Amino acid sequence: MSQNTTNPGNNGSKLNGQQAQTENPILNVHSIYLKDLSFEAPHSPDVFNEEWKPKIDFDLQMGSKILSELDSIYEVVLHVTVTIKLGEGEQEKPAFLIDIQQAGAFMVKHMSEEIVKQILATDCSAVLFPYVRETVSSLATRGGFPQLVLPPINFDAMYAHHLEQAKEAAAEAEGALLV
Repeated sequence: MSQNTTNPGNNGSKLNGQQAQTENPILNVHSIYLKDLSFEAPHSPDVFNEEWKPKIDFDLQMGSKILSELDSIYEVVLHVTVTIKLGEGEQEKPAFLIDIQQAGAFMVKHMSEEIVKQILATDCSAVLFPYVRETVSSLATRGGFPQLVLPPINFDAMYAHHLEQAKEAAAEAEGALLV
């Protein structure tokens, strides 16, 4: 007759005489690095004579891929493009443009595939974004422009919105197939 017992000193439990391993979830920052960076001020120095009423275009994209399946290491890349424009209508011209790809390698272990996707899109992106904010601010001032401070981003809300859009798109596609 087998005995069902749990050994609190062991990272697992004894079930019907067999060891069942339960691993704690792991999220570690392996490295953070700048993958690509560009600063352009195509109308300098003339742009410094313009009235400073900037229009800000901000684009954020996030991508991820696995670097090592064995070690469960993933690369996450935040690609941010910030364009500052001055003027109105036909007189509108770019004051400057900053394009940055901030990346990081993260170890994400012992989690379901769905949770890994969420962690990469939310937590890992949240780790990288302060680096993006600092770089954008620094480049703007080094280019002779007023400081540009990007607002904080709620990556959890963005991910939830992305999931909702994906569900709606799937429902529309399914509805189109039924017609």
